[in-house]
Amino acid sequence: MGKDMSYEAVMGRNSEIMKKAIGMDYNEFETDGIAFDYERMMRETGYSLQEIEKIQNETGVGHTPIYELRNLTKLARKFAPEGKGARIFVKDEAANPSGSFKARRAATSCYHAKKLGYKGVIAATSGNYGAAVASQAAMRGLKCIVVQECYDSQGKGQPEIIEKARKCEAYGSEVVQLTVGPELFYTFLVLLEDTGYFNASLYTPFAIAGIETLGYELSMQFREMEDRDPDVVVVTNAGGGNLTGTARGLIKAGATETEVIGASVDLSGLHMASDTQFNRKSFTTGHTGFGIPFATWPDRSDVPRSAGRPLRYMDRYVTVNQGSVFYMTEALAQLEGLERGPAGSTSLAAAFKIAQELDQDQIVVVQETEYTGAGKHIMPQLTFAKENGIKILIGDPKKEVPGENIILPKDPSYISIQDIDLNKTKKSYIRNCIKNNRVDKISEEDLKFLVEDTKSNRKFVKEVLNELKIDY
Repeated sequence: MGKDMSYEAVMGRNSEIMKKAIGMDYNEFETDGIAFDYERMMRETGYSLQEIEKIQNETGVGHTPIYELRNLTKLARKFAPEGKGARIFVKDEAANPSGSFKARRAATSCYHAKKLGYKGVIAATSGNYGAAVASQAAMRGLKCIVVQECYDSQGKGQPEIIEKARKCEAYGSEVVQLTVGPELFYTFLVLLEDTGYFNASLYTPFAIAGIETLGYELSMQFREMEDRDPDVVVVTNAGGGNLTGTARGLIKAGATETEVIGASVDLSGLHMASDTQFNRKSFTTGHTGFGIPFATWPDRSDVPRSAGRPLRYMDRYVTVNQGSVFYMTEALAQLEGLERGPAGSTSLAAAFKIAQELDQDQIVVVQETEYTGAGKHIMPQLTFAKENGIKILIGDPKKEVPGENIILPKDPSYISIQDIDLNKTKKSYIRNCIKNNRVDKISEEDLKFLVEDTKSNRKFVKEVLNELKIDY
């Protein structure tokens, strides 16, 4: 009798499928309560940072250049208070083989899959990671399947996602395109079970450890260039892996005084899994539709425990509007001669405003850029938005309503950032830990874990537990 392939049955086999597809038993890191041994899980990759650097070197990943954005710095200083306007730099991750920092994630995963004897790899992503896995798999002689959430129920797909599918196919990957909804994870599990391929998830320790080289490298480059670490590193934040890996790399370099700021596009009010709202956003990643849910519950990912845990490392979290990101994407091209995709320009828009808060001798770094393909250019994005009834306006970005309009700043002085209340976000995370683990009392080990996972302190966590009426 064949296996039960119903949705409920496949989901019920999730842990078993994942164990075979990653070669790692997540149960080994668990305790009886909320806590799990995060650092032990990260060590289970079996690779040191130096070994990962060597693995990435084999396929041309890493050692990407840093550019000082002198013209954008001058522009920021025009709108900054006297003596303010930090120097703005960018780390050009578009120089990686697949055109984004996600090549670092994929390099480690594909190497490990090959080492363990897997015949192929599978990734569930509509973003740059699919292209990165396809590229690295081709270099390692592995087969590759990329599962994409691509269309709404009318068969309409966003130009950026479709462009990424073409890139994956160019590397020889098979692309499975799905409509928005719960079928993505179900199909992903079915393919893992049927093929026996490696789960090259964005959220395994192998993927996050791959990004650590970015933070470490960034610090080493600044010490060579400026004889110091940067004051601020701004990271575009979605699922949290980018920020987690970069911050861990900075810590391993000893850059513990560098402030790590997450930046997301404000898409509040839009539901990412909604068929009717799927095409009413102009950003497929780096937005609050991923950034907030994954910060408040990282284990919603496609592995039992996500290695991307942004609240452990985030010092500040800001949002920018869609129009400002498009504006800064064009400004980067026209003022600095760097045409790059909009994902990295999320952190660039935030950095442009943050630089105006800092002294002129300080350094703020935009942590990554991405390639620009046909569908990732701002013009097809804005055209697609108009076709879906979104008004394109020029004015004050603060008046932008996601899903209704995109407001390009009238001039650079209109670019602004909004701070997200990190304490509120941390409270939501603790609440989700209680709810999803179904506990009414937590241990000393749990308490220590919550302090670490929220980068807070015992007093803060205890106050939240008291509000929730949870014993400790």
